[in-house]
Amino acid sequence: MRKHIFNAGPCKLSDMTLENTAKAVMELENCGQSILEVSHRSKDFQAVIDEAVALFKEVMNIPDNYHVLFLGGGASTQFGMIPFNFLKKKAAYVDTGTWSSKAIKEAKIMGFGEVEVIASSEDKNHTFYPQDFKIPTDVDYLHITTNNTIRGTEILKDIDSPVPLIADMSSDILSRPVDVTKYAMIYAGAQKNVGPAGATIVIIRDDMLQKVAERPIPTMWRYDIHVKDGSMYNTPPCINIFAIRETLKWVKSMGGLKAMEDLAIKRAKVVYDEIERNSLFMSPVSPESRSRMNIPFVWTPGNEQYQDAFMDYAKKCNIVGIKGHRSVGGFRASTYNACSMEDVEALAKCMAEFEKQVKNK
Repeated sequence: MRKHIFNAGPCKLSDMTLENTAKAVMELENCGQSILEVSHRSKDFQAVIDEAVALFKEVMNIPDNYHVLFLGGGASTQFGMIPFNFLKKKAAYVDTGTWSSKAIKEAKIMGFGEVEVIASSEDKNHTFYPQDFKIPTDVDYLHITTNNTIRGTEILKDIDSPVPLIADMSSDILSRPVDVTKYAMIYAGAQKNVGPAGATIVIIRDDMLQKVAERPIPTMWRYDIHVKDGSMYNTPPCINIFAIRETLKWVKSMGGLKAMEDLAIKRAKVVYDEIERNSLFMSPVSPESRSRMNIPFVWTPGNEQYQDAFMDYAKKCNIVGIKGHRSVGGFRASTYNACSMEDVEALAKCMAEFEKQVKNK
């Protein structure tokens, strides 16, 4: 029986993605080779990556003056690549949690210029997403993290920025329509909503390639090189790109990003409604900032002793992946695109039944 999967990453993938990728492991589209064996320089794989790029552009409505790249190293590598390429004098960052804090740390390590944190929710344990912060006009770029996987906060609008806006969308890409034209660059580790771990999506506007700093930059860290070589300066993660392509096909077949957003709203409502109703649990996140993708919940005061018992009960309910991050505690349900209404309803039922057991003791 397929489990109700709420892992924060690797994520649950659609049945279509899993089935088609499994077939490609045995043989890629009648080419006599597995996707694990095929040359990335072959026509067979070129067709895969070309379609993946085309589908990304179609599904996200990406204009022609943007490039779509598939890179290795995870989103964390982008934390260093971005300042290496674009930080000349000063950059602005919004600090909303663990991953944005790491991006800020990496930018400072380089020492290429000043790194200014223009807004932060650190003083309240990152339990809200800062709103209406003032963006300086004298910076090389502004960096934001749109969804905070660990803390469970999300910004659900595309902000207007007077400077190039760079966004880490690792855990909410493809979950809602996005006005790509407001961003100079979007990047995302695939494993939280798009595919298996091992590929990073970078969507970068053409004019940013003219803004690359005039400094020695390692070749693998140059965005213009990856654009020039079509994500194939080195061997790309072929099976990951295949799985991403299948996910994009699935998203398109489901009705695109508006349909994904509608489902995300419905899924999140089921979980948040049960958290609010249940006397054992509470949300640590301010209501106006609550993520649709990552939903942390903790014990109401005095009920912490049930931690192990609830984890055991969830396992009996065929639920996996809800243990909270060590920095927050409690639990976390990651309700990415492939998470079904059946999954979240099973979780809500599990929570309600466990509450009854506690009350009947």
